[in-house]
Amino acid sequence: MYLHEKLDALREMVGLKPVPAFVTANLNPAFELRPYQRTAFENFIAYFEGTNCPRPTQVLFHMATGSGKTLIMAGLILYLYKRGYRNFLFFVNLTNIVGKTRDNFLNPTSAKYLFADAITIDGERVRVNVTENFQRTDADAINICFTTTQGLHMDLTCGAKENSMTLDDFAELKVVLISDEAHHLNVDTGKKLSAKDTGHRETWESTVKNIFSRNAENILLEFTATCNLADASIRRKYEDKIIFDYPLKKFYDDGYSKEIITMRSGSLADRVLSALVLSQYRLKVFGDNNLNVKPVVLFKSKKIPESKNFMADFIERVKNLDGEKLRALSERSHNELRRAFDYFAGKNISFDMLAAELRESFSAEYCISANEDKDAANNQIALNSLEVNRYRAVFEIKKLDEGWDVLNLFDIVRLYETRQKSDTLSEAQLIGRGARYFPFRLNAAQKKYQRKFDGDANHEMRICETLCYHCENDRRYISELHDALHEIGLEADRETCECKLKETFKREEFYTHGVIYINEREEIRRDFGAIIPEKIYTFDRLVGGGRDRIMADEIDSVEAKIERRTVRRTIAELAAQNYAIVNKALMKFPVYKFDALKKRFPTLQTTREFITDEKYLGGVKIDITGNEPDNETLRAATFHVLKIIADALSKETATYRGTTEFFARHVREIFRDKIITPQKTTARLDLTAADWFAYEDNFGTSEEKSLIEYFARKVDGLRETYGKIFLVRNEREFGIYTFADGKRFEPDFVLFLQKKNSDELDFLQIFIEPKGEHLTEHDAWKENFLRELATQAVPAEKVFGLPFYNREHESEFDSAFENFLKR
Repeated sequence: MYLHEKLDALREMVGLKPVPAFVTANLNPAFELRPYQRTAFENFIAYFEGTNCPRPTQVLFHMATGSGKTLIMAGLILYLYKRGYRNFLFFVNLTNIVGKTRDNFLNPTSAKYLFADAITIDGERVRVNVTENFQRTDADAINICFTTTQGLHMDLTCGAKENSMTLDDFAELKVVLISDEAHHLNVDTGKKLSAKDTGHRETWESTVKNIFSRNAENILLEFTATCNLADASIRRKYEDKIIFDYPLKKFYDDGYSKEIITMRSGSLADRVLSALVLSQYRLKVFGDNNLNVKPVVLFKSKKIPESKNFMADFIERVKNLDGEKLRALSERSHNELRRAFDYFAGKNISFDMLAAELRESFSAEYCISANEDKDAANNQIALNSLEVNRYRAVFEIKKLDEGWDVLNLFDIVRLYETRQKSDTLSEAQLIGRGARYFPFRLNAAQKKYQRKFDGDANHEMRICETLCYHCENDRRYISELHDALHEIGLEADRETCECKLKETFKREEFYTHGVIYINEREEIRRDFGAIIPEKIYTFDRLVGGGRDRIMADEIDSVEAKIERRTVRRTIAELAAQNYAIVNKALMKFPVYKFDALKKRFPTLQTTREFITDEKYLGGVKIDITGNEPDNETLRAATFHVLKIIADALSKETATYRGTTEFFARHVREIFRDKIITPQKTTARLDLTAADWFAYEDNFGTSEEKSLIEYFARKVDGLRETYGKIFLVRNEREFGIYTFADGKRFEPDFVLFLQKKNSDELDFLQIFIEPKGEHLTEHDAWKENFLRELATQAVPAEKVFGLPFYNREHESEFDSAFENFLKR
């Protein structure tokens, strides 16, 4: 059993500690932690703090490309700093990865900077220093050395150089080693070396082992997306070290990557021009939705001279692009490209106008090359910040297949037509990098980092979560590409299904004028007093801190004889005496920045109000014990108390609840015809004669189909009481929110029942969720919520829920349904 499987079992049995608040508070707030990232943190903390954790400690995070491994690294650095670690060694095999990671850790102006504006741990500001070695480092800072694996190996084995690493650096100091693309370290374990690798590279693994074993407190954190567990020796090495496993298939299935489609063209010219048109189409659609996103096109050649020549030819052809070429392409277009041209026509953008836009958007100044080593090195920062710079077109061979971090790549154009298995695998890996999802949301209810329109393939924003791979129209090549993508966990050209409402249902008055009741999510805003309960804080000047943390016998016996007294001051009184003391102490904590305070307390008008008003800090009391309290004592006391309050505010996260009131929405606005991309499908059900089922078919799981078959047997009995019966599948059309914590839940079905002789539009609605046996425990919160609807939802006697339907326990569901009908 792998280590991560043991931790999963422990989580199910007793639960694991959550991610500490100081970790999340000190990461860049723009990068909210995803659920699987929290799991990764929790696994490490549980293992590291456990009694059976070996020392030194080595673990592997086996995580998909694009899943945010670098953010995990940053969070672990914060956690381990708190645990007493100060020295961190980051190493990877490629220089360009070192450069972009260094920028992510050290450059606050970078869009991908990983830390908060100011790192504050235990009330103290913490700096991040870059260092060449660990011989002279700051004991109060995070000291990081960035190097390549090759460079580290050479420093340690080829003689000492000035300022270089030596093995002595690792003998006396405990160090956290962070290895990215760690699969390259397994050359000794795998024992599959080519002739050119039998020299210095075969000792990389042993060099790292040598460093790691120098100190029992050392930690080795390995990260890779491609650990070759099919190799028995590598599997044995990592079976007790893989602390978290999140493969690309899981990442893709969970919706964290773009959808992938192949755009097949008969000519290279069509391929290139199609990519430009689609890129401009996305730019416009993003803009229509108030999103400032610049889509990028990648042109991939086979050889460097070909790429250079193509880039020069591309720039010249774009310069001379005219509307007639676009008109001709439009006449041959279909699918996504057809939608793009229809969009431009609908916006009254003529072919000539579009040509002018493309000439500007893809002119030479917006093109960048990664064709040669010097190009990739010189342009590495630009290539890893394409989201925020000017470039729209990238030209490359294979320099970006590994370590490239880009989110706004939406089109890849294959410029050659040869077929080799090694090429296809490389192309699949490049597609995997390009498939990273560009995060966005159109409203607060949407999940920012996941696909939103699998259930509505016709939505205009669907193109903005799709990667188009432009290639030749060669059936055999496409088949091989699909196989290569499947091998790494991705799928391309997934089939879509047309989910159509029956015309008879659309003609029902219930559809044209009826309503469905759904609730909303609202934020629970707690006032300052609820977050920081009124209390009296203590500060003892003699011992330098709060009395509650100091033992009496710690006070020096001579100093204890000094006459001491206690005075009580409120923060408002301290501010009245010396406002600068309080204000300066406040400035040391990011949580007290006015914009952060305003977001937490919307009615707050000024920082002065926060300091002086009794609703906030003004009413906080401090008992200060010591000599006559001078300014230094007051300063220390203020800082001490504000640190405690800052920690409490940092731990306070936004909380939500679902409204008990359910609001009417028109049925015709919620349910409509859609093109969906189902995750799983089973055999077709013939529902054409089922006037009680709203859609023509069901593309859900076998559990859902079993539920439909159950209702097919029940419907005749229901007709004795109900004049109208409609079972409607929720194709991600709406969500409802739990009363307790506002968690979004999209029940799979809603059943509408109209009693005979009642008003034409007077319907009961019952939410129903089929659930496989393996998911009932995990999703128990959903079932609890469904049960709560009958007693808490408003309007009463309109909105109901039933316990989970499971075909293995159908009798239990049937009993609950019958009891509902009797009521």
